[in-house]
Amino acid sequence: MTATERDPGLQPERTRLAWRRTTLSCTVVALLAVRQALYGGAGPAAIVAASLSALAWLGFLRVAHLRMLGMGTARPRPLSPLGALTATACTVALAVCAAAMLF
Repeated sequence: MTATERDPGLQPERTRLAWRRTTLSCTVVALLAVRQALYGGAGPAAIVAASLSALAWLGFLRVAHLRMLGMGTARPRPLSPLGALTATACTVALAVCAAAMLF
């Protein structure tokens, strides 16, 4: 196998699907945060938390989109440390915003 041939296995496709599932989960969390802010009294703290949830969702969406595009190459590069840190920070931010909206 040469360096330009694609891996015959399905690992890149499984990784792409995993990123799609995770993006869908983050989308549901962000939408639930907006719903809670709209129907839960829409106080200033809820609006700020919903806005921060939306920003975290957009950040994660960007990282996931770039990663899924990268999986389409012959030899996908590993996820960069900055991409991993950004995805982790966005996930933690969504969790913190969700916890803040509960209290």
